[in-house]
Amino acid sequence: MNQSDNSTPEQNSPGSTSRRQFIQASALAATSFFIVPRHVLGGKGFIAPSDKLNIAGVGFGGKGFSDTNNSYNNGANNIVALCDVDWGLPRVKENFTKHPNAKRYKDFREMLDKEGKAIDAVTVSTADHTHAVVAMAAMQRGKHVYVQKPLTHNIYEARMLTEAARKYKVVTQMGNQGSSNPQQKQMVEWFDKGLLGTVHTVNLWTNRPVWPQGIPVPQPAGETPVDLDWDLWLGPAQKVGYTPAYHPFKWRGWWNFGAGALGDIGCHIMDTPFRVLGLGYPTEVETSIGQVFMKDWTPEYIPEGCPPSSHVELKFPATAKNKSAVKMIWEDGGIRPFRPDMLPAGEPMPENGENGVLIHGDKGLLICGMYGEDPKLYTKDGQKIVGDPKPKPADGSKPLPENGHQVLWTEACKAGFNSKEHKALTSSFDFAGPLTESVLMGNLAIRSYTVRTPKADGKGFSYPGRKQLTWDGKNMKITNFDEANQFVKREYREGWSLNA
Repeated sequence: MNQSDNSTPEQNSPGSTSRRQFIQASALAATSFFIVPRHVLGGKGFIAPSDKLNIAGVGFGGKGFSDTNNSYNNGANNIVALCDVDWGLPRVKENFTKHPNAKRYKDFREMLDKEGKAIDAVTVSTADHTHAVVAMAAMQRGKHVYVQKPLTHNIYEARMLTEAARKYKVVTQMGNQGSSNPQQKQMVEWFDKGLLGTVHTVNLWTNRPVWPQGIPVPQPAGETPVDLDWDLWLGPAQKVGYTPAYHPFKWRGWWNFGAGALGDIGCHIMDTPFRVLGLGYPTEVETSIGQVFMKDWTPEYIPEGCPPSSHVELKFPATAKNKSAVKMIWEDGGIRPFRPDMLPAGEPMPENGENGVLIHGDKGLLICGMYGEDPKLYTKDGQKIVGDPKPKPADGSKPLPENGHQVLWTEACKAGFNSKEHKALTSSFDFAGPLTESVLMGNLAIRSYTVRTPKADGKGFSYPGRKQLTWDGKNMKITNFDEANQFVKREYREGWSLNA
């Protein structure tokens, strides 16, 4: 069952009826007296306990700190449990202090087993390699989930989470907060009005990685910090020794844990063209990557790590919205596209060239920043159309952080699966899953690029994956280089699984 069917939230979701509805229904059944709502008794600004979502946060030493607290929304909801494998991180300590009544855990499985009845929803902001196992465990228990980008570590996991969200009828959102930027809607409207014409090419770029990448594999550091459960941090990944070169933050550059620059920023930057053009699965992908030379004439060979830079080209078929195939060009490591002809002299590239989006149509050029901000459209006939500024709350209050991306998710959780609030979410897994698959297709090509086989004469190697790869999106399979399919999914370490 998908989100577009005609069944109601109450019919669809075991957890979709809010506690407020349950309490009110129970009270009315017990008495015929008129019940005055709690918020009326409490006065303006009062939020009844029955109107609050009970949230558990998994991973909050980094981005998860804002994910949990934006969902908490200054007390509009409850943080009932906090789980992180490293209690020594500054933000972990700060969050424990901020939410002193929240139960504390290191193992998310133990948290879900012990606190499951008290939890309505879970934020997942761990390292990429554990997104899927945490989110799946929560969804199987009927918990709504908010999962940081990239949704998963690999394509197979993204497909499994997308399908599981429908199966378990839970409200989902990926943490690409730019998708809730109202300026995204303006760009969709510009395209739908025909101002761009037919789009043929998209350029995306970032200055990432901003962490060490393309370097030799780190050696274990020896003693693990006392507050860190390293085995739990590894989760389903291959077992390696602890080193601060992995945790915290720098894990992004290693395939065992992260997804490189594409995984870090791709779900932000690719969001705009994916949404504007109504894209689906790509059909072809090809790449080239930067090399590192520590010795003359001998490039380093580090298949365990992401490259220092990459150039990826994805081909998407025509859609109902755009009648032409689209070539999408991704560049990272500080490489960026040259100024397009339709960008007038003196007009800046997005974000001073550090990150950005260029969408080339036969009638115009659309540009914006990483999160879909500051959109501008330049037409062939010389017009310049600038996006409206983000609207401010009518009541004069401060705008919600990160476009209200987490708060909108919490409100949809209260309304329930398939509610209008749920359908209005901009990055539920029905959208975020295929987007993530397309992002990770670039990584599949990058990893295939490093596959090598010894030459018959014993002198050097051949690299059979350095070609245009063709993709069967429905079946999640590369059709012209079978060795590439090892990167569609990963082998989990013993004791870990992803059973939907």
